[in-house]
Amino acid sequence: MDFTNWNLEQALDSFQQKLAACDDHESWQALRLSYLGKKQGLITGMLLAMRDLPKERKPLVGKQVNQLKQAVEQALKDSPHAEARSLRKSSLDVTLPGIRPKCGTLHPLTITRHRLIDFFRSYGYDVGEGPEIETTYYNFEALNTPESHPAREEADTFYIDDDRLLRTQTSGVQIRYMESHQPPLRMIAPGKVFRRDDDITHSPMFHQLEGLVVGPDITFGHLKGMLQAFARHLFGPNTVIRLRPSFFPFTEPSAEMDVSCPFCESGCRVCKQTRWIEILGCGMVDPNVFEHVGYDPEAVSGFAFGMGIERIAMLSLGIPDIRLFYQNDRRFLDQFRGA
Repeated sequence: MDFTNWNLEQALDSFQQKLAACDDHESWQALRLSYLGKKQGLITGMLLAMRDLPKERKPLVGKQVNQLKQAVEQALKDSPHAEARSLRKSSLDVTLPGIRPKCGTLHPLTITRHRLIDFFRSYGYDVGEGPEIETTYYNFEALNTPESHPAREEADTFYIDDDRLLRTQTSGVQIRYMESHQPPLRMIAPGKVFRRDDDITHSPMFHQLEGLVVGPDITFGHLKGMLQAFARHLFGPNTVIRLRPSFFPFTEPSAEMDVSCPFCESGCRVCKQTRWIEILGCGMVDPNVFEHVGYDPEAVSGFAFGMGIERIAMLSLGIPDIRLFYQNDRRFLDQFRGA
């Protein structure tokens, strides 16, 4: 092969004429192979033939052949018929439908919390908030809980020091709220609470929602009516509630509330064949609590209630194990997308 300037320039002119005559990707591809193909390409043949050149001519001829190769590669790249090759190389099929990315969704506990808050707000309840690191005064003393009460033992409570702890209930928010508001009032206190407990129905960190109503002439009948409306909103219009006598330091009288099992009529595993399911505790506010916040127990009365949001979510969404809420398993969480 005769490597002269004229022959290399002629090869470039010939290539440019052939490229201009290409009218589709197939002809563009054939031209590319005729010049740059690894076996029969013209420029590939030039590079191989350089092995037979005298040593003193190789640098000049090599430079000229590389210039020709670069000019051919750039011209091929700039050609409008090169696009189809680029798409094939990237394995992109522009005719396929798009793939919708998986977006996040609300956690089932958040969904349940929003439902509860929306219900009580529709009845005029305000939403109160308070610190998760609480003092023993707001968590116990102001709620009429004596030092000898079992709930104050280290076996049940996470203490930070002698006076501070991770709150075991959101009832302390009720005390703080009453300190800054005068009756009549209605409020709920949703939030995280912490207790030393861990099994399929208990977690060391869980969520509560407590409610408080204070005003003149508030009676136990008002409490029962409120809880009946709440139960029917949550589990259906045919739900029946049952109040059983109980004891809480900050309410007197106190009761546990059961609802008729929403899953059966004659007994099932969920209600343990009793047809009743316990969902919350409640009662009339003890006069001693009013005295701690400066209310006159002779002038006002009130009721309070408290429930575990996990408990409500498990019942309303049919979840058998509380630990599923905290494992971040997308197979579990995706079931509640759009709930």
